[in-house]
Amino acid sequence: MMKRTHMCGELRPDHVDQTATLAGWVNTYRDQGKGLIFVDLRDRDGLTQIVFDLEDVEPSVVEASRALRREDVIAVTGIVRRREGGVNMKLATGEIEVMAQHLEVLNKTETPPILPDDYEAEKIAEEKRLQYRYIDLRRPRMQHILRVRHRAMQVTRQYFTARGFMEIETPLLIKTTPEGARDFIVPSRAYPGKWYALPQSPQIFKQILMIGGCDRYLQICKCLRDEDPRADRQAEFTQIDLEMSFVSRDEILEVMGAFIPVLFKEVLGVDVGEAPVIPHREALDRWGSDKPDLRFGLELADISELAARTEFGVFRDALAKPDGVVKAIRVPGGAETLSRKKIDACDTVARAAGAGGLPWVKYTSEGFRSGISKFLDPIGADLKAQLGVEAGDLVFFAADARPVANAALGEVRLHLGGELDLVDPTLWKCLWVVDFPMFEWDSQQQRWQSSHHPFVMPREDQFDLLETDPGACVSSSYDYVINGAECASGSIRIHRQEIQNRVFQLLGLTETEARDKFGFLLEALTYGAPPHGGIAFGLDRLIMLMVGTTNIRDVIAFPKTQTGQDLMTGAPGDADPAQLAELHVRNVEA
Repeated sequence: MMKRTHMCGELRPDHVDQTATLAGWVNTYRDQGKGLIFVDLRDRDGLTQIVFDLEDVEPSVVEASRALRREDVIAVTGIVRRREGGVNMKLATGEIEVMAQHLEVLNKTETPPILPDDYEAEKIAEEKRLQYRYIDLRRPRMQHILRVRHRAMQVTRQYFTARGFMEIETPLLIKTTPEGARDFIVPSRAYPGKWYALPQSPQIFKQILMIGGCDRYLQICKCLRDEDPRADRQAEFTQIDLEMSFVSRDEILEVMGAFIPVLFKEVLGVDVGEAPVIPHREALDRWGSDKPDLRFGLELADISELAARTEFGVFRDALAKPDGVVKAIRVPGGAETLSRKKIDACDTVARAAGAGGLPWVKYTSEGFRSGISKFLDPIGADLKAQLGVEAGDLVFFAADARPVANAALGEVRLHLGGELDLVDPTLWKCLWVVDFPMFEWDSQQQRWQSSHHPFVMPREDQFDLLETDPGACVSSSYDYVINGAECASGSIRIHRQEIQNRVFQLLGLTETEARDKFGFLLEALTYGAPPHGGIAFGLDRLIMLMVGTTNIRDVIAFPKTQTGQDLMTGAPGDADPAQLAELHVRNVEA
């Protein structure tokens, strides 16, 4: 093969009159007649136009060039010249072209089942593109995403290495532990009837590393959870996993919070600004979500005190419930921009989130107008003042228990953000959400469950609530949110065995069960465990935000489908009966 001297996106006017050798795939082929053939040659770096003057090259080159077709793999040597057909402003190399002198056909292709064309990709079924992923990966868009992912990992390692973190690998074959999702399990050949599990996260091992004196840990690691995939989640995904010793929550927020601005500046050249710290309860009350999108307004307002002064049965019934509230959201100009059909669509969104309905009023120069406006007469002036209502606005209400009212209006808010085109796609808005509930009540199993995982430390002022009022206990956990997407989650960990035992007891784990599942961690906590905490950033989700896709499969080189299949390799597949026999397992009819 001829030695390549340049990439296909590299040549510029400065290279004119130089000899260059390029290699790649034939992206387009055009026989113009008059003895000229034009080929756009593509590699991961870009495109260069190659010109074959059939009167000026050897007969073997003439013959080979006339036989070229899309996706043939070739190497070309020629002289760089200024483009004679006019500059192509769509290409970085659009000012030059290469006059071919030598051609080497490295591999002829069969007729490709798909073509690596960004413009055609949306017309091709995703299943087809995943089946022929090795062709789909040649698309410029896919190569760009892979470069962004590579650069993000590079910046991550540089940032944390400069701050004293060590990159340490943790095992992939571990003991099964309850972490909230189903484990992938692996049978042991050497120990019949025993099973390994694949890690849902390195959580326990990074805590062990802190007990082992490693102080600051980093790993870009694979995590595996046997749960149904969705657009922004795969059963196999990648985390930027981190842990620190001898730190407070505020110190972790400082170090980790500074990482995201550096990452986005280095990779995208954008300034995401500082991330405010907002308590979980405040986030729910103001935006109806624990991962609020701050790129637009439409904040929720609590009008319960005003609602109590009305005779509207929906309001009064809601306020009679435990933690009942009436919340409102003002839509500027909504009386004019939201048709009845669009208002009904908002009602559908609210009902899907658990609300019984979505009362609404319009405000005109004559005051509030709708089917419920007569109930608002006693509070009209005060409602207008509290919400800042102006003529032409529309107000939606949610009346229910606080969690339901917040969730319903939160979903309506997001729906309106898209419907009214309120989101500026050039904006980046980040925040920390802190002070999550420590536990959630499982009504089916009639027991408490960890909101995050069972190794989260309660906030320092909350220890007494572990036994007296678990539902009110606040944890030391925290989430990092970008543009309405949860991109990281972490906490201060429990480093004292007696507190860990109290949490296990509250979760319904007997001492025997706790020892069986977490015995090595509980024992490690008795031998001088330092205070420690950490976080895990979802790398796939970060890259999704950076490249502007909502499909996680776009940012993973070899993803699974939403049903967990690898269409390229055919996984999951059958195993040889002899292999199963060695593992002491066999297939049974479902």
